[in-house]
Amino acid sequence: MRTLVTGAAGFIGSHLVDRLLADGHEVVGVDDMSSGANIRRGVEMWEMDVADPALAERAAGHRPEVFFHLAAQVSVRVSVGDPLGDARVNALGTANVLEAARAAGARKVVFTSSCAVYGVPDALPVPPDAELRPASPYAASKVAGEVYAGMYRRLHGIDFTTLTLANVYGPRQTPEGEAGVVSIFTDALLAGRPTKVFGDGTQTRDYVYVGDVVDAFARAGGTDGGGLRLNVGTGEQTTDRDLHSLVAEAAGAPDEPDFAPPRLGDLPAMAVDPARTREALGWEPATGLREGLAETVAWARDRNPVRP
Repeated sequence: MRTLVTGAAGFIGSHLVDRLLADGHEVVGVDDMSSGANIRRGVEMWEMDVADPALAERAAGHRPEVFFHLAAQVSVRVSVGDPLGDARVNALGTANVLEAARAAGARKVVFTSSCAVYGVPDALPVPPDAELRPASPYAASKVAGEVYAGMYRRLHGIDFTTLTLANVYGPRQTPEGEAGVVSIFTDALLAGRPTKVFGDGTQTRDYVYVGDVVDAFARAGGTDGGGLRLNVGTGEQTTDRDLHSLVAEAAGAPDEPDFAPPRLGDLPAMAVDPARTREALGWEPATGLREGLAETVAWARDRNPVRP
């Protein structure tokens, strides 16, 4: 199958490229190289902005069957400070990818969303049919992208699946984004630098390993899950304080974080229910948090072997 991956040099995108190649698919990557340079040798890369109208012409010449759209501005805090910039990348960029898919005669677009679209949930874990309550420009732009995908399905017959991701972590992660705390803790603990937990440490998140996430993407590129929003997470909550303990354990470092005042706008708790994803794609998370953190810390240590 011929595929196109936006955000192909980034954290999740580069892992997805590896998976698609391993499965025997042809891959073209699109990335502006602004936040990642994880490039697989031998993969054709188009270095361009995801909102560049020239993408449609290039895609029409290449004719990918499935577009995996991962390119995004991923920081809630950046979106609050620059909502227009966030909308340009996330909303306009998604519209441009969908138009490129139409020009290419693509069968499907797999769209990447975030659990941020649910806002403060009524109950946990959040089901995929919960009310969308975006509380930041980032979350609003992700909702807009899903609306555009649904419209293109009705107007042009291009199928889509929205994958609403919990907090993804793993090798190649950078500190940006909502799951960047794993990378922040890992780098600091390996280097012997102080770490910081905001609030009293009881805030929770749903951490899902990147290898499991790309398995969901690979499955969604098929014919299943059409027109659906599917949660990709474990459904389990981990507190910030417990996460620090687990990363410290994996790093062999002291579990002694400093505490700072809570940050304005941080959600007190989040986890997503993956039951519909299991039903639609046969997917479920296979990597426990301890196992995934051990892999993440090992990668970080290998990247900089002067660390203890």
